[in-house]
Amino acid sequence: MSKGNPPGLDLEKLRAHLDRERPGLVHGPLTAELIEGGRSNLTYRVSDGASRWVVRRPPLGHVLATAHDMSREHRVISALHPTAVPVPRTLLLCEDDSVIGSPFYVMEFVDGTPFRTAEELAPLGAERTRDIVLGLVDTLVELHAVDPQAVGLGDFGRPEGFLERQLRRWGKQLEASKNRELPGIDELHTALSKALPASPAPTVVHGDYRLDNVLVGPDDTIQAILDWEMSTLGDPLTDVGLLMMYSSQQDMDGSPISTTTGAPGHPEPREIIERYTAGSGRDVSQIAWYTAFAYFKLAVILEGIHYRYTLGQTVGAGFDRIGGLVPVFIENGLTTLQKG
Repeated sequence: MSKGNPPGLDLEKLRAHLDRERPGLVHGPLTAELIEGGRSNLTYRVSDGASRWVVRRPPLGHVLATAHDMSREHRVISALHPTAVPVPRTLLLCEDDSVIGSPFYVMEFVDGTPFRTAEELAPLGAERTRDIVLGLVDTLVELHAVDPQAVGLGDFGRPEGFLERQLRRWGKQLEASKNRELPGIDELHTALSKALPASPAPTVVHGDYRLDNVLVGPDDTIQAILDWEMSTLGDPLTDVGLLMMYSSQQDMDGSPISTTTGAPGHPEPREIIERYTAGSGRDVSQIAWYTAFAYFKLAVILEGIHYRYTLGQTVGAGFDRIGGLVPVFIENGLTTLQKG
């Protein structure tokens, strides 16, 4: 860990704030490092030499407060901690920009591994890989079993009209970043709008639930769910559809889009949905719609990345391939919807 200040985190000011708000927590000089892998908000591992914590803040130069709401993330994690859902224990929320330049929160550090690729899973062997992925499904069942009212999250979102709003939101997002012809994208959006399913009772929705957003312990159990920035109250099957999409085989070699499906032992989508159905008791007969919606959403996200890349605003390995992946997601979305 670096002794200097990583980008976006003044350790001296952080230490002074922790000493004021949580006296006795820190026992030595702080060191920190930026944890790679997050898509948006910045995550740091901080230590005083004896204990470790995690600090989370919005990206540098952020302008959309609602998209990087630290208080929402802190609230949902804090509410879920007493439940069976594995999340880190939160220690402090600071909404005062004057401390480090933005709101932030501090939570306990949880040991574990985020598996981002099939290559990372492969050394574990087929049996362990299968157990980990099915454990991921079981943990999602636990999340969707939480009564939002009972944990103080009854007003965490607006479940009424959730799917319609989601489609409208991602449609607007597409218009904002579309600078080329994308055959089939409008057809997919229209088809999804016409076949809108009736949502089950609302639950806490993670919004980006997949294997590399959880920490897996040495015993292969899920130790913590991370990256709650898209969480809300809504249709639980949107989480399941996203998991189904990520569990479909895709050629993502060399791109920043992670997939673990090529690992030996990784359950097929059919087994994943059967596991979720058995655990949750929910009707998943419309899962094709939710999976197609996940493809649409990812196509829009990828097109936005591609658009920023063409403007020279995104640098890094693999971003040059993103534009070529967008038509694949559109086609998969249309095919999934037609088969469903």
